[in-house]
Amino acid sequence: MPYTVLRLARLAGVSPRTLRYYDQIGLLKPGATSGAGYRLYGPTEIDRLQQILFYRELGFSLDEIRRILSDPRFDALEALREHRRRLLRQQERIGKLIANVEKTIAEKEGRATMTDREKFEGFKRQLVEENEQKYGKEVRAKYGDEAVEKSNRKLLDMTPGQYEEVTRLEKAVLDTLAAAFETGDPAGELAQRAAELHRQWLTYFWPAYNAEAHANLAQMYVDDERFKAYYEKRPGMTEFLRDAINIYTSRQPRP
Repeated sequence: MPYTVLRLARLAGVSPRTLRYYDQIGLLKPGATSGAGYRLYGPTEIDRLQQILFYRELGFSLDEIRRILSDPRFDALEALREHRRRLLRQQERIGKLIANVEKTIAEKEGRATMTDREKFEGFKRQLVEENEQKYGKEVRAKYGDEAVEKSNRKLLDMTPGQYEEVTRLEKAVLDTLAAAFETGDPAGELAQRAAELHRQWLTYFWPAYNAEAHANLAQMYVDDERFKAYYEKRPGMTEFLRDAINIYTSRQPRP
């Protein structure tokens, strides 16, 4: 028996407005329409909605989900296997954070002791997992598995002081970039300062700095919407950062 919008919304735990919006943007079209004009959803649409909700839970945007599900090569069974792998990684990450919190509570109650490194271990692992989930596929395709694994290991091996510094640098890049963008000059002092701060930030993740790779990364920020969204606080800001980095790296010695 087909589901109306209201019945399917109750079944899936979403609002009727959400289903109507999914129809409007072409993400989830009803399988049929009743004589009275009601949208009707059958087994195919129910399976598609399940996939949509899985991808939403994993942090994908609606545009990304539409592209994935519309790809002729889309394999529903393989997608479910990948959902399972991602969720298991999340489960492992959350389990480690819970263990970290429990140990911290035990330390505060005088039942255990923690090293400074242990206090930050869960957060560093969370950052690695989040980066893998959001950008892992693209970064591994561009730089290779070995380079990514070395970068992840470098992050996990950070001391508390290094972790604090990389967090400070990340904020400094964004703050300086915002101020530089107001000048409109990617070659100006502020823009070049943002590029230099970005280089310093990269050195905490890369085994060795490379100017050409830095420039390539800046272009990736522009080309990939997920990277772009991080820097695009105002329209054109990501391109401005790329231009500033291109100018900065052109002045650096190349191998």
